[in-house]
Amino acid sequence: MSRAWKAIGLSLLVGCLWLPTAAMADLRLASWNIQNLGWNTGKDYGALARIAAHFDFVAIQEAMNAEGVYRLRDTLTESTGEPWEVLYSDAMGRSSYREKYAFLWRENAVEYTGGALTYIDDADRFAREPFSAAFRSRGTGQEFLAANVHITYGQRVADRVAEVEALRRYWDWLADVQPEHARLRILFGDFNLQPHHDGWATLREVAKPLITEGATTLSTHDRRYANLYDNLWVPRQHDLPLGEAGILPFPVVLTEATGGYWDHEKARDRVSDHAPVYVLFEGNTLHAPEGAEWAEPASPACIDLNQASIRSLTALPHIGEARAQAIHAGRPWSAVHELDQIRGIGGGRLADIQETGQACVQP
Repeated sequence: MSRAWKAIGLSLLVGCLWLPTAAMADLRLASWNIQNLGWNTGKDYGALARIAAHFDFVAIQEAMNAEGVYRLRDTLTESTGEPWEVLYSDAMGRSSYREKYAFLWRENAVEYTGGALTYIDDADRFAREPFSAAFRSRGTGQEFLAANVHITYGQRVADRVAEVEALRRYWDWLADVQPEHARLRILFGDFNLQPHHDGWATLREVAKPLITEGATTLSTHDRRYANLYDNLWVPRQHDLPLGEAGILPFPVVLTEATGGYWDHEKARDRVSDHAPVYVLFEGNTLHAPEGAEWAEPASPACIDLNQASIRSLTALPHIGEARAQAIHAGRPWSAVHELDQIRGIGGGRLADIQETGQACVQP
């Protein structure tokens, strides 16, 4: 799927950055895994600022040190002519490889209201315990509780599933410690798991992902994206004024903004291997330069085990015509993990099918 965003009249161009103005509608919120932010790897902070400036608030994963976070803040302040502020966690991780979570926001649009908390993970379920804090829109007074997590990639899909399943307990904990924000929670993160995966079943009972189509990780093939790992989750019953949600294809944005072509090799090397995901509060939109179009990253559509044709089912890993016919004959299916009932689909093959995120059982 692709969609185009067109420029409209209330945009303000400052140093080739498209920025919100006070007269516009309320906040633009984003989540972005900025690969190894702070390491001396040739990161282009000017390019990072061009992308971050599309938003008022960014939850950042993979901040390796405070210096990188502050350098991005200072670059944004200088390039936009507006003050930005940051809040970050302690370094998280079980090994010598440790990361910080960070929140970055435009001060004239967002106010930090307190309550910064690192999750007390007594059961040691998370390699990097989630971090949260409360904020308010300066324009409308709308409050929201931002939680930030980077799920471990691990050695196996099962490693990720274990942490994703633990998110339900964390989600409930957030409501317990800040009940006034229970209906205002937003979970930002890089989850390393597709939103259709069965591992989300417990959290799905009380929350929902805002992005269910497209992909967020930059493929090594130019203008192609791989997995929908980055997302934002909100309560099924909430009081948030949510509008459009989507994925910002930053290599295209940088190409249009700078006049120089940003292929995926350059983008991965100098910016990140993840694209930002975002949600806009009602009445907002993102702006492209006049006449330009930003193609939204696309990924293969979900293959519904109960609706797909036999030919479509063979697009799944390890599924030939014989197994596709067995899936067809076994309908109805209630969950993807039930495919282990099919002869020849053991734990390893089932994990491969689930990892793609292509198989699903639509409600």
